[in-house]
Amino acid sequence: MDTKEHILDVAQRLIQQRGVNGFSYADIAAEVGIRKASLHHHFPTKTDLVLHLLNRYRQQLEDYLASLPDTHSHVLLDRYAALFHGNLCQGRACMGGMLAAEVATLDASLRPALERFLQVQQRWLSGVLERGQQRGEIVRAATPARQAAMLISTLQGALLFARAGGDETFFQESVQGALSSLLA
Repeated sequence: MDTKEHILDVAQRLIQQRGVNGFSYADIAAEVGIRKASLHHHFPTKTDLVLHLLNRYRQQLEDYLASLPDTHSHVLLDRYAALFHGNLCQGRACMGGMLAAEVATLDASLRPALERFLQVQQRWLSGVLERGQQRGEIVRAATPARQAAMLISTLQGALLFARAGGDETFFQESVQGALSSLLA
């Protein structure tokens, strides 16, 4: 693995575990085994680093979602929820959720990239839910966009609460409740 990718991987983990305000370049440099000056060579500021990470995270999400086959809605929703569960199992929050929680303390230049990340999820989920409604797989209790917003909020909240309380059962029950309310 090259140094830049190692830096990004360490920084992503730290953001997902502690938030942007919970780590410094010294933390990354020590873990990667480089000097802070070398880190600044790759990413002059913390904002540069976070922006690069957020764009990379969004692209990884887009690639993952695009790789999913057009199958039954519940399968797609389970795979989407599994992303959050994977973070929980690693003791992490969703990076988008962590940045959203810290948005008031972040450089304003990060907001458009964060909004794009959230829009990717909203668009994809809305499409899955719309197709599911058309196929009779999803309850037509609300618009697909409203159902997508509810599901994203449920998953983010369940992840944060389960992580804070150390209770994976809370996450599982929240997800099962949300998904069962959507499925016809």
